Amino acid sequence: MKPAPRLLIADNMGNITTHPRLKLAADRGGRLFSPDWNELVPLPDESELFFLPGRRAIGLNPSNAKMEIADGLAVAAFAAPGYTLSATPAYAKDEDAPVLPLFAYGSAGYSRGKIWICASRVDEDRRQIFSGVPRGKIEREARRLLKEYPDNRLINHIILNCVREYACPAARNFALGRYEAPLPTSRACDARCVGCISQIQEQGAAKVTPQCRLAFVPTAEEVTEVMRVHASREKVRPVFSFGQGCEGDPLANAGLLRESIELYRSYGGKGTINCNTNASNTEAVAELCDAGLTSLRVSLNSSIPEQYEAYYRPVNYSFDDVRRSIAAARKKGVFVSLNLLYFPGITDTEPELRSLANLCAEGGVSMIQWRNLNIDPGWYQNYMADLAPTSPAMGFNSFARALRESCPWLRYGYFNPWLGERAEIIAPALV
Repeated sequence: MKPAPRLLIADNMGNITTHPRLKLAADRGGRLFSPDWNELVPLPDESELFFLPGRRAIGLNPSNAKMEIADGLAVAAFAAPGYTLSATPAYAKDEDAPVLPLFAYGSAGYSRGKIWICASRVDEDRRQIFSGVPRGKIEREARRLLKEYPDNRLINHIILNCVREYACPAARNFALGRYEAPLPTSRACDARCVGCISQIQEQGAAKVTPQCRLAFVPTAEEVTEVMRVHASREKVRPVFSFGQGCEGDPLANAGLLRESIELYRSYGGKGTINCNTNASNTEAVAELCDAGLTSLRVSLNSSIPEQYEAYYRPVNYSFDDVRRSIAAARKKGVFVSLNLLYFPGITDTEPELRSLANLCAEGGVSMIQWRNLNIDPGWYQNYMADLAPTSPAMGFNSFARALRESCPWLRYGYFNPWLGERAEIIAPALV
């Protein structure tokens, strides 16, 4: 039997060490526990470790099997794309502790020369791993695109803002001419998410956002040129995605999206055209499907209306509109994914399982993309305390397994899949 990982702690300068005595403890919905090995994976390449200011680490004392506050700050892991975190760090929060930035925070420990995190790998695709890319190649390709397309504002935004300022994985892939190209188009949004990553929200979870929104609205010609450039370089499996972290919701500019899709398809444009969205406008979704959209990825933190609306704080729409948009896309023959913003202890409960299974069945959902909710764990737990189900958490593995038992057609992953121009759908047809 392998020994339990040791607790990681940090000092105020961010120097990380292992605790000499305490073992790893984790938090799932406010319940502290010692993770089993079937919940632990080695820290993936291109992941990061954080120390958490104002939060003293809690570990398990092996001599009495009790939780104990350590003399050191808590340490968290931000997992590489393709991994879903199943537990957050265990810590005791000081009264003056600052709110944490908008990242995902996973529990991490140390054993046998490796750091281990509470997570599951949900996608084998390595499209956002750049360790094998030669140094300097991204910047060389970025300069080439700027030189060849100086008048395209969208290309300039993707390179100057997304590649150089934020090292956005989708933007870097566009620069390299591979996989999925981003198509940011909208400055506006009809949700006021408490964890919005592109605009500071009143009463939101952070006072600083990881990135800023698009400062202009591109033309259909500019959008289509990005698509054609990407398709000329990624000749095998091109994917194009409206709806990126540096913008609001793309349906706010549905007319521009429709014109861009129709224009690209009129040129004989190949590839999967995807829209990442809150899916608030059913009529707009139907129009995009008719224009040539291949897939729709709908973001939600919960399929329970009260929890959804507490996080998204929608303006002039409700969760019923989201349901109708999902069903409308399925009826049009479009592949529907749920961009499920997973949070341990709140997402993985029996009430959520029943609600999510019903949504997938009634809406003809084809895929779950298991994404991590980027938010201060303690802040989110407190914010959702009056709304979250009181039933015990199942854990990620049990929850994912039970959902597939209810909906055996579901595809699991992390990224938008390449589907050709039109997907083959095995999700239930709607009447």
